[in-house]
Amino acid sequence: MPESFGERLSAVFADRGHLCLGIDPHTFLLDAWGLPDTPGGVRDFSLRAIEAAAGAVGIVKPQVAFFERHGSAGYAVLEEVLAVSRAAGLLVIADAKRGDVGSTVAAYGASWLTPGSPLEADAMTVSAYQGVGSLREVVDLAAAGGKGLFILAATSNPESVESQTAVRDRGEFSGRTVAASIVEEVHQLNAATLGSVGVVIGATVRVADYGIDADHLSSTPILAPGFGEQGAALSDVRALYGAVAANVIANVGRGVLRAGPHGVAGELSRQADELREALAR
Repeated sequence: MPESFGERLSAVFADRGHLCLGIDPHTFLLDAWGLPDTPGGVRDFSLRAIEAAAGAVGIVKPQVAFFERHGSAGYAVLEEVLAVSRAAGLLVIADAKRGDVGSTVAAYGASWLTPGSPLEADAMTVSAYQGVGSLREVVDLAAAGGKGLFILAATSNPESVESQTAVRDRGEFSGRTVAASIVEEVHQLNAATLGSVGVVIGATVRVADYGIDADHLSSTPILAPGFGEQGAALSDVRALYGAVAANVIANVGRGVLRAGPHGVAGELSRQADELREALAR
């Protein structure tokens, strides 16, 4: 069996910290970098970001949508970005947010998690709108290949609050919020050590407001968007996540990328140090 994603993530945490660079080639960022909003511009932007990340952090998260919008040429760039990132020793999370019925979502999983696939990443984000059980085949596929999953639970966008805090009225998780039940089901999939199936919990949400039991996060990796421009401070990571702050992948993106092609590496290093100090308290 290959080394598990959880084991590899633990090693990255120990060696290179918890900061993750989101590679999001927004039109306004391409313009600020003096690049055209074309597949070539997206490629230049992404490869420069990877070069900066490789010297400062251990994890990157390409947002698939910004490549998809350029069609087949964008996908060709994405394939290169994923391969170059992994060759640089970075742990790569494909932010694809795929979700569907079992057989279809299994095909999505095969695209992103199969070793040797053109779109191979180390982990991917998925949606459990059809139920965590709908992801069973993807969970098994990820485990077989030493890959990881991050299931949306309590996201940082305000539009999600109503649906994610809705209380279930039937089944095993009756009485829990949707977010809390997802966290509990994921907890059941992971071992005592850091597992390979994680959840997305935004840094701008109050975990208590979602009814999430911190004990159900003890062995679960937490992908945490919302730091930087969305309002959360890296220095507050322990206040935000408490005893499970050591499981957090803190994602930063626009706030770092605004530093431009010559400033990204320095800004990433500064923020990585800030996060490291916060976690050491």
